[in-house]
Amino acid sequence: MDDMTTMPGAGLGATIRAWRERLSPPSVALPAGRTRRATGLRREELAERAGVSVDYVMRLEQGRATTPSAQVVASLARALQLTMTERDHLYRMAGLAPPGDSPVPDHIPPGVHRVLTRLADVAVAVFAADWQLIWWNPGWTALLGDPSTSPPELRNFARERFPVGSDDARVTLWPVLAQNSDDSDLAVVSDLRRATGRFPDDTRLADLIRLLHGNQRFARMWASGTVSAHREDHKTIEHPDVGLVEVDCDVLTDGDSELKIVILTAAPASPDEAKLRRAMSTDQTPAPARTRTEAATARPAV
Repeated sequence: MDDMTTMPGAGLGATIRAWRERLSPPSVALPAGRTRRATGLRREELAERAGVSVDYVMRLEQGRATTPSAQVVASLARALQLTMTERDHLYRMAGLAPPGDSPVPDHIPPGVHRVLTRLADVAVAVFAADWQLIWWNPGWTALLGDPSTSPPELRNFARERFPVGSDDARVTLWPVLAQNSDDSDLAVVSDLRRATGRFPDDTRLADLIRLLHGNQRFARMWASGTVSAHREDHKTIEHPDVGLVEVDCDVLTDGDSELKIVILTAAPASPDEAKLRRAMSTDQTPAPARTRTEAATARPAV
């Protein structure tokens, strides 16, 4: 019976073949030749470059071999000249975790940044995969307080939600009450668990996980192994000037970088929207978020 869960042309074998056929012989220092009928590289040429047998390449492409080892996947990725994103996709199709050879990104792609700057009438912040705050707009400052009053290494939402000892990590200055605090916190723990699989060698992330285990609630949630997903949440902000403001919180994720874009909005034409606009009427200028290098040199990590 056909596997109806796999779209045609989207499986491991079909993808390897597509990548093989897009490579031209000159791109891998092979003569083009006049009698070639194969599109791109021949199976024999890919096998030689990857250090595997031709029969194994054939079985992979035909779907008769579906679980190549990490060593074989790495060789195929080099032979096929894959980008990092393509390489990671190949690992996942083979049922393997991509190698963790990159740190948690603190960089916001230019296109995403252009979109963010157009969201002038809402409160927006961007967090890295480890929930480190890396950018916020004037609306966030007006509604929740200015994060730049806290040292860069303390601007971490996970540390704020799961404090340890006298830890004073803050990304908000005013009290915020989540309608579904348990679900929200479980989603944060799940985010960090997923990040450890995506960035297993990141020292900042590893240090954060070790620190958070000093919080019994975090340790209990982490030990449960439960995986949750972010959904729309409802929060109440105790603003010092306009009073209680009820907002909806949506979390969007940007691709493989695992950037988290947090957007706070109030219901249209509601009293809360009026309060939100009053809070944002004061001219606020966002302070630029510092990179992990700047944060590390600004003050020793806790």
